[in-house]
Amino acid sequence: MSKSLTRVTRALADHGLQITPLEMGDQTRTAQQAADAAGCALDQIAKSVIFAGQDSGRAILFVTAGGNQVDAVKASRVAGEPLGKADAALIRAQTGFAIGGVAPIGHLSPITAFFDPRLLDFAEIWAAAGTPRHIFAIAPQVLLQISGAQAADFTA
Repeated sequence: MSKSLTRVTRALADHGLQITPLEMGDQTRTAQQAADAAGCALDQIAKSVIFAGQDSGRAILFVTAGGNQVDAVKASRVAGEPLGKADAALIRAQTGFAIGGVAPIGHLSPITAFFDPRLLDFAEIWAAAGTPRHIFAIAPQVLLQISGAQAADFTA
């Protein structure tokens, strides 16, 4: 098991959850690929989108519904600082994940996170589990709680 997948599995267990991430036959790098693999609606995919805080230099996580796009102006307002594109090196260094497998939990360092309320419309959502081939199902309210994210309006 990869270090990334192990961290996600451990984070779930540390919160008392008995959730086993599933390995998909196809890649789940995009929200559409993940929805197709899970057999769910696109908006049931919890995308982890990372931006770089321009003042803090830290990675900032936006967990959004698969069909939604993060609005840069709204996201900057929510984050309290201007945001820019996070490069692969920043994402890997601060979260421990590679692009395409960033999970909403199990990061190497604590991360500021915001959560798209659209995800709360579902009984079950799916999120990346640390690799481009692993995802896990979870109740959105539970993911909101264990991720330490704050529900906020940041989508276009």
